Amino acid sequence: MERGPDRPKDNPMTTLTYRGKEYVQNKEAAQKQFIELTYRRTVYLNRKKEAAYSPHQLKYRGTSYQK
Repeated sequence: MERGPDRPKDNPMTTLTYRGKEYVQNKEAAQKQFIELTYRRTVYLNRKKEAAYSPHQLKYRGTSYQK
C-alpha cells in the first residue's frame, strides 16, 4: 500500500472510491502549506481550570439552574 512520505511522487493517486463506485480524479491535489501546532501546557491547564470553576446559568423550559 502506498502511503506516507515514502510513496513515489510520479504515481499520484487518481482513482477515488465513493460508496463502492470508482471515479477518476480529473485535477491535481491542492498543495497546502503545513502548519506546525504547538502544545502550551500552562495555557491549556489555566483555561481548563477557569472553565471548571465558572458558574453556568442554565435554563430549560423556563426553569433556571446552575451546573
